[in-house]
Amino acid sequence: MSEILSPTMSESSQLTPPGVDQLQAVLSRYARGDASKVLAALQAAQDEFGYLAPETVQAISEHLSVSASEVYGVASFYAQFRFQKPGKHSVKVCQGTACHVRRSDLVLEAFERELGIRNGETTADGLYSLERVACFGCCALAPVVVVDEDTHARMRTTVVRKLLKQYEG
Repeated sequence: MSEILSPTMSESSQLTPPGVDQLQAVLSRYARGDASKVLAALQAAQDEFGYLAPETVQAISEHLSVSASEVYGVASFYAQFRFQKPGKHSVKVCQGTACHVRRSDLVLEAFERELGIRNGETTADGLYSLERVACFGCCALAPVVVVDEDTHARMRTTVVRKLLKQYEG
């Protein structure tokens, strides 16, 4: 890669570049040099690979004739994009009003302690990614945690370890 896109994305990054053939298949959906397709190409690439590796951003840049900085600027503006390979299991802790009032901040802290990572990070073994989200719309069940597609209602800090054990197998 000829350019460092951000302080967290460097040549020595732990990211695995996506398959060249898969990436070319994604980019072939968009006309070369069509800068208006940056957002669509980013969404398609993330749908395909689960995240945006620096090599992916660079390839989109070259294909659409837009600087890598501009592509990264678009991707970093939207919360939907991630630049780290996600874990096998996604742990999302709601921080909406009802969940916040019922101390979801403590639940998030318990997950951070148990997993040894912070919000937005992935465990070293690649098993879990942790993310705080604005609202799931399950306010009556607050505080809510969603692991993969499973909703866990009325979460307490005392059951975090037990919940994670369910997903280790």
